[in-house]
Formats: sequence, C-alpha cells, structure tokens
Amino acid sequence: MKLYKAILIIALVLIVDQASKIYIKLNYMLRDSRNPIVDWDKFQLLFYENPGAAWGFELPGDYGKIVLTVFRLFAICGIGYWLWKSVKNNGHKILIICISLIFAGALGNIIDSVFYGELFSSSANSVATFLPADGGYGSWFHGEVVDMLYFPLFDGIWPQWIPIIGGQTFSFFNAVFNVADSSITVGVILLILFSKKAFPEKK
Repeated sequence: MKLYKAILIIALVLIVDQASKIYIKLNYMLRDSRNPIVDWDKFQLLFYENPGAAWGFELPGDYGKIVLTVFRLFAICGIGYWLWKSVKNNGHKILIICISLIFAGALGNIIDSVFYGELFSSSANSVATFLPADGGYGSWFHGEVVDMLYFPLFDGIWPQWIPIIGGQTFSFFNAVFNVADSSITVGVILLILFSKKAFPEKK
C-alpha cells in the first residue's frame, strides 16, 4: 500500500473529526444534548470536554496537562515512524490502514489539546466563539478534547445480589467520545482481529 493512500485516510479522519468538533464548539454550550436523528433517542450529541487522556484521566498539578500533551506528541511521532517503516517494508494493507486510523485519531485529539485553549472561548456558560478578542479559555497546550458522541443503548438495574452496586441503575453504553476516539478504537480492533495478516510469521 502506497504512503499517499495512508495520508488520504489520515486526512479524511482529521477533516471529519475536526469539522464535528468545531461544529459542536460553535453551536453547543457545555453539557448541551440534542437528538440529531428523529425518533431514535439512543443516539445523542452531548457536548463534553475531556481535560485529560482516555476516560477523563488527568495528571495532577499545574504542569500535568503539558506533560500529558508532550507525551502524546512523542507517541504520535512513534506511530508516524511505525507507519512510514511499515510502508517502506511493504507491510500488509490491513496493517497500514490500522496504523493510519490510530495515527489520525491520536493526532485529532492532540490538535484539541494543543490549540483549542487559544482558539476558542469558554463553553461553560455560552456558546464558544472562534478567536475571541479577549483570548481563549486556556493557553497553548492547555486545550480540552471535545467529545460529543453518546450512545446510551439501554438502561437497567443491577441485580440485588451484586455487592455494593446491587439495585442501582446503570446505562450502557454511557461513554462520551468523538470521531478521533472511534478511529483509534477501530484501528486497534482491526489490528487484533487481523493480527495474523498484519504481522505474518517470517518463514
């Protein structure tokens, strides 16, 4: 698979990811929720900002955000080298597609972390503005990742016999994510499912 095809995959994911995030930032207040598909309440656009890594993980301290973002930048460089090396060594098409999806997803969230704090005003009490005159809600490397995809597929109650959580209500699936997260997840799942093709044994 040629490198330009991998770049096209990355560009497509980034365009969709950033377009969806910018749309949400410029049209929703934080925690706003809407059903974009009529008569299907199992899909919502729920605006949430993630200050840290996956599942809201956040490093403590004033420099925790910078450390996390720098770590992401090093990680994306490693993934980029892996992609380039795989193309150079004529890696299997599924391997290159998976790495491209993972790279695109990681880069999409890095863009939020690095730039959004300066580019947008706060969404806490009003819809954000782009390039606000009085500055953004944060500084460089202190942006928050925009999440908006929410699929609460069904609600239920834990059985009474389960310790601690028995009798409590739950919602599945209650994570809020974005296109970049989806790209990473799909890339990793495909890599696992087609691992024998992606990493063929050397004869």
